[in-house]
Amino acid sequence: MKLFAIGAFALASLVASAAVAQTAGPANPGPVIPGVCVYFNQRLLAQSTAGQSVQTQMEQLALDVRNELAPYSTSIQTEMQALQTSGASLSEAERNSRSQALQQRIQEAQQLDQQRDNELRYTLSEQRRLISVAVEPILVAIYQERGCGILLSRESVFMMNPAMDVTDVAIQRLNTALPSLTFARLPVPVQQQGQ
Repeated sequence: MKLFAIGAFALASLVASAAVAQTAGPANPGPVIPGVCVYFNQRLLAQSTAGQSVQTQMEQLALDVRNELAPYSTSIQTEMQALQTSGASLSEAERNSRSQALQQRIQEAQQLDQQRDNELRYTLSEQRRLISVAVEPILVAIYQERGCGILLSRESVFMMNPAMDVTDVAIQRLNTALPSLTFARLPVPVQQQGQ
C-alpha cells in the first residue's frame, strides 16, 4: 500500500530527525526564557504508547489489506499471461470478450484498492484525532503548571534550551491517560468520500 510505505518512511524520518535534533544541539543551549514552552507533537505520536499502538495496528491493517488484494492481482496476472500465450489461437470475439472481462476485473481491483487506501487514511486520521483530544487537556494543565505564556510547536523552533520542552511530560501523562488504542479499519463516511 502506498500509504504505509510513505507512513513507515515518515515515521522513520521523524524518529531520526528527533534524535538528530536532540544530539546536534549547541554545547551551551542558552537561557531558559520564562513563560516560553515548546511541544513536539510528532515525537508524542511516535513515542507515546498510544501512538505506538496506532502505528502497530495500522501496519497490521495494511497487511490485512495487502492479503485481501493479493488474489485479485494473482488472478489478473494469470489471465493476462493466458491471453498472451493463447491469444493467437483464440477467435477475435473470444479474445475481445476475455480482454473486456479482464479490463473490468482490473478496474474493480483498482477501485477496491483505492477504497481500502481511503479507509486506511481515514482510520489513521481518526486515531490521531483521538490522541489529540486526549492530549489537549494534558497540554493545558502543563501550560498552567509551568507558567507558560506561549506554547510553541517544536516544528517551528530551530534550536532551544531543552528545559523549555514539555513533550516528555506530555508523553508520560498521555501514557497514563491513554495507554493504547484498539480499533479496526473504518469505512469513510459518505460526506467525506468525494473530498
